[in-house]
Amino acid sequence: MDLTSIFGMVFGVICILIGQALEGGNVNQLIQITAAFIVFGGTAGAVILSFPGADLLNSVLFMQKVFFNVGGNHKKLIAQLIDYAQRARKEGIIVLEKEAQNAKDPMMKLGLEAVSDGSDPVLVRDLMETQLEQIEGQVTRASKVWESAGGYTPTVGIIGAVLGLIQVMENLDNPDMLGPGIAVAFVATIYGVGAANLYFIPLSSKIKLKAHSELIAKQIIIEGILSIQAGESPTLIERKLNAFLV
Repeated sequence: MDLTSIFGMVFGVICILIGQALEGGNVNQLIQITAAFIVFGGTAGAVILSFPGADLLNSVLFMQKVFFNVGGNHKKLIAQLIDYAQRARKEGIIVLEKEAQNAKDPMMKLGLEAVSDGSDPVLVRDLMETQLEQIEGQVTRASKVWESAGGYTPTVGIIGAVLGLIQVMENLDNPDMLGPGIAVAFVATIYGVGAANLYFIPLSSKIKLKAHSELIAKQIIIEGILSIQAGESPTLIERKLNAFLV
């Protein structure tokens, strides 16, 4: 589990609540179901309208990358590729066909199968780079969903504030209605700005940063497999792949 993500989500809110308490406020002042319904419901509607269902689902699945360290070990991956290179030199490139069956990474499996089948190196590179582009596209779209939510939320918060003020203006002759209307107005603004800057935009940034490690791993796989196919020495391949770790 990535403790920095959990700590960041909790720490920011706690600091805000402490600050409010120091000003003489309390948590109950920030609990407004009406404001939450307007802000988060409106934001959800805008996001759903902006993206296809596949991207929305993908953005939720990418949350795993934010809260859990799911990336692979690059050094272990390089060691695995060096082992493939050594075996291919001793037993022939056909030995990679068996390794492809045991490979868990889809790109590794694709590359090993293509190389063991004797495919043209240009074709092998194109196949793996196409898969890499697909992964990069998924990352971009997933982060864009949360980034867009961060853009919509403050504006929807303003809508909630205006709706609250409308209620205030319509009930100026009824003092009992003024308090709830003003509360919805200000709390909706807090929800909108707070959710955007404390959660949605940081989530977008964290997804891109976490995915960077995965993309580096994919580039290591591409370079390693192509080097094996080219018949390069395991020592040279190791030097080339270690350059990705800098």
